[in-house]
Amino acid sequence: MPASPSTARAINDRLALRLLQQEGPLTAGQLKQLTGLSRPTVADLVERLTAAGLITVVGESGEQRRGPNARLYGIVVDRAHLAALDVRTGGVFVLVSDLVGRVLAEASVPIGGDTGTGPAVEQAVAAVERTAKEAGADRLHTVGIGAPGLIDPATGDLRDSGGLPEWHRSLAAALQERLPGARVTVENETNLAALAEQREGAARDRDTFVLLWLGHGVGAAVVLDGTLRRGASGGTGEIGFLPVPGTDSLPSARDCDGGFHSLAGAAAIGALAAGHGLPVPATMDGPSTAVVIRDAVAELTGEASHADAERPAGADASGAERPAGRFLHALADRIAVGAASVVAVLDPGCVVLGGEAGQAGGPVLAGLVEERLRRMSPLLTEVRPSTLGGTAVLRGALLTARDRAQDELFAPPERS
Repeated sequence: MPASPSTARAINDRLALRLLQQEGPLTAGQLKQLTGLSRPTVADLVERLTAAGLITVVGESGEQRRGPNARLYGIVVDRAHLAALDVRTGGVFVLVSDLVGRVLAEASVPIGGDTGTGPAVEQAVAAVERTAKEAGADRLHTVGIGAPGLIDPATGDLRDSGGLPEWHRSLAAALQERLPGARVTVENETNLAALAEQREGAARDRDTFVLLWLGHGVGAAVVLDGTLRRGASGGTGEIGFLPVPGTDSLPSARDCDGGFHSLAGAAAIGALAAGHGLPVPATMDGPSTAVVIRDAVAELTGEASHADAERPAGADASGAERPAGRFLHALADRIAVGAASVVAVLDPGCVVLGGEAGQAGGPVLAGLVEERLRRMSPLLTEVRPSTLGGTAVLRGALLTARDRAQDELFAPPERS
């Protein structure tokens, strides 16, 4: 059935707003060309959107043209301000942006492990308020939070998880109370990272893939046919609990020690590197794991470029005979164990090595893991390194907040 006039107007308005979001300011003529709509229809929608306060004239298209046809229209970016949070065990990263996602202010706040729930929540909420003030935002329209742990699919709340600070679960409610009118949502951090990699990173050409998060801990996110899959209890991708060979025990419902986490978490990677004679920081977390892996890749590729020409015939050209090479090959063996289990069940065709460690390993580590998957599985799987690394969670939280704010603000007005 043909759309009613009001429905057609709403569809046209949303189309024009999305184009302005993606392309930036456009003239009415450019909107006509990109939408395929008639000139009168474009003139009507420009008038409607301007009257609604959603778009405004932001300049002219060029010095050679004057008058109405040369006006550049853009989204009113300060119509709403957004906040994104990446909640970690040791603190929180915050940014505030305008309606189109342009970052206006950001902050990082460490929160010690011995900080009580109340004080920890207060530090995090105060950081959001300070960052919003620095950005010039009188109020926040939407807040997106990325946090480790399970999200209850029925309530949208962060569920109690062993080993995670209690203040994580209290933060969303505190922000909702302190930021009147704001829409506060929480999503699993790895799911947000996958969204960011799909929209802006390594998986932009893929509608089916698995993100394997390698940072302080491990996790996975599953995107099938363009849709993020969360599972019946919100636990799709809790790969840290996956029982795997090579550990001393089995994981439990409250503790992932003995699971894949014990092979590929930050502490395990640090111990593996130290066992191969590589320097390791005293504290292993996502960023320090990235340093260890990045240094190993640099040592391996640097030595290979100078030494391959003089290597005797039959000598190992992969670098596996050197400490950095032995470490990276051993790490690839471990990562492939978890990746192969995911591939055998889902056959995603593409695995992205995400998080700080995945990005640091780059094409070298991704290539080593892909080689092992070819030997372990008949299912053809491409392995790619993350292009966003540890920033993917924050980017995913911002993209989610932006989408939700725009869905509301760009919706047609309700008619009585």
